[in-house]
Amino acid sequence: MESKVCYVCGKENLSKNEIGLTKKLLNKNAKRFYCLDCLAEYLEVDTEFLLEKVEEFKMQGCIFF
Repeated sequence: MESKVCYVCGKENLSKNEIGLTKKLLNKNAKRFYCLDCLAEYLEVDTEFLLEKVEEFKMQGCIFF
């Protein structure tokens, strides 16, 4: 799997959680991905909220995580 880069800040090697969040919250067929900080800013939430959502989605068995 090729490494993904943040569309906004250019952060390299995005984590599986960052890629999964972009797909889950924005577009399951996303071609552009966001790091945690840039996604939080884009959605106008804090990073802690997104981290909590990751755990919720994992517990629900979401395929993106």
